Formats: sequence, C-alpha cells, structure tokens
Amino acid sequence: MIELNINGQPHPVDAPPDMPVLWVLRDIVGLTGTKFGCGIAQCGACTVHLDGVAVRSCVLPVAAVGDRAITTIEAVGDTPVGKRVQAAWRAIDVVQCGYCQSGQVMQAASLLTQNPKPSDADIDTAMSGNICRCGTYNRIRAAIRQAAGGA
Repeated sequence: MIELNINGQPHPVDAPPDMPVLWVLRDIVGLTGTKFGCGIAQCGACTVHLDGVAVRSCVLPVAAVGDRAITTIEAVGDTPVGKRVQAAWRAIDVVQCGYCQSGQVMQAASLLTQNPKPSDADIDTAMSGNICRCGTYNRIRAAIRQAAGGA
C-alpha cells in the first residue's frame, strides 16, 4: 500500500511500484481528466504536477513519487495560476477536440508558476512537448499570454 497526496487529499493505493502514475490516477483513484496519449512521454496529454512542476505521468512510476504532492487537472483551478490559465483558455476559446487540453493547461500552469512573465520563445519552449492534433498552438500561446497578464 502506498499513500499518495493527490489534489491535497491522502489516497492510499494498492499498486505495484512500477505502475505509472497515469494508471494509478485513472484506474485506481478514478480521476480521468488526465489522458493517455502516447505512453512514452512525447505528447503531453498525461501531464500532471509533482510539487508544482509539470511531469509526464505515463512514464512516472508511482514508487518515484514519494511524499511529493500530485496535482491533476481536476484541482489545478484551485490554484491562483491554474484558475487564471483555465479562465484564459475559456476566454480565448482554445479548445477544439479537447483531448490534449488537460495536459496543455497543466503545462501552461507550471510554466507560469516558474516564469510569471514568459516571452513567446519561453512559451514555445515550455509547450513544445505538448502536441495538439487540432493545431490550436496560436490560441494556446495567446491564452498563456493572457493568463500572464499581457493579452
């Protein structure tokens, strides 16, 4: 039995130590907002925060989490930065199909937590590992700029 801090709540989980956090979240805890995309940390759909830093949950073994806090898309809006990012996403109307968006929002919130006033180059670098098949990259950048306070 492993106890995880997920979205500020303790969650005892019975999972093998090498099970990816993604599957613990989705299949054991029942938080399905974090998506499976590629399974090799290349698309970003599975992005969650580990102590506020964006990580790919599809390749992160649950045993590697330790006592660090996991935040998922279900709770990122409870943080000031996450709330701003989600509001900007709605205002800019970023979403098309929406599949990648939980990972995009999580990556953007992590970026703005670490760099509150990113340049376009900073945004492009931070978001480069998050793929959007619908091609909403310009709207994603605009939403991040808006969330940073500079529409």
